[in-house]
Amino acid sequence: MAQRKGSGPEFEHEPVLLQACIEQLQIKPDGIYIDCTVGGGGHSAAILEKLGSGGRLIGIDKDEDALKAAGNRLNQVKSAGSYTLVHSDFANIGSVLQDLQLEKADGILADLGVSSPQLDHPERGFAYGNEGPLDMRMDRSTMLNAEMVVNGYPEAELARILREYGEERHAGLIAKAIAKQRAIEPIKTTTRLAEIVKAAMPGRSLREQQHPARRTFQAIRIEVNSELAAVEQLLDRAPLLLKPGGRLCIISFHSLEDRLVKEAFRRYENPCICPRDFPICQCGLKPIGRSLHRKGTIASPEEARSNPRARSARLRTLVINEAPET
Repeated sequence: MAQRKGSGPEFEHEPVLLQACIEQLQIKPDGIYIDCTVGGGGHSAAILEKLGSGGRLIGIDKDEDALKAAGNRLNQVKSAGSYTLVHSDFANIGSVLQDLQLEKADGILADLGVSSPQLDHPERGFAYGNEGPLDMRMDRSTMLNAEMVVNGYPEAELARILREYGEERHAGLIAKAIAKQRAIEPIKTTTRLAEIVKAAMPGRSLREQQHPARRTFQAIRIEVNSELAAVEQLLDRAPLLLKPGGRLCIISFHSLEDRLVKEAFRRYENPCICPRDFPICQCGLKPIGRSLHRKGTIASPEEARSNPRARSARLRTLVINEAPET
């Protein structure tokens, strides 16, 4: 988990909601900040610029290509602060801090979107528009990939994944078509899968603005990378790793992620589990934080035009309560 330096593949992308993130983190020069999804280092570079000699940035990512590129970018930032890059899933944020002998942070940021370079490089297998192997692993050291899901999961399980993770109305039809085609020969490429999905969709669905395979690819990617489970673990652990007044900022890109974040923040604001007809709380559970903006923050029209990734992004921030005076 030492600081990483050196050249890496092109992994640049425009960070989403950058100004809002920096404003809502309220960065202290001597603070400790964690970027849970360092990616190409866009958000991390902006944080590092604001740190003084006592400040420290921890960047986490499970994509080693991203870490190499982030190291490149952060090495060029003029800052008195220090940084450490860690190859890990943000679900392991607690053990990452423990290994670094850190107890609490002043701010935690997570951008839950897929990085543009992952989508743009066909060999990573994330995109339906470019032919590549069915991979979709963010961490290429893990075993499960998209080809294993598509060719190995039972039809009913495929349908469940498409329905739950992709919110796909035609999950049953698509799963049936995949099962039929893989019985003839294994499905190996992104474009072949996209063709099968498109052929299985009713005609009216093909008139939608988005690509007919978009929801299917999202669902399979979430399954391969255990994305929602990781978000749930982050939401469970991150608030406990923040100092009083610390801030948890999370950028989500689809309704499944945003729902998890919104519901978790509501629990932290109002954890009481007493029946509603109780006149006085008996459970003793106390709020640990408050949402900064009830509906979250979305991109301005200007940012949405200049950065297409920002169009579906929503930033939610939880501010940890100050310790009560004694």
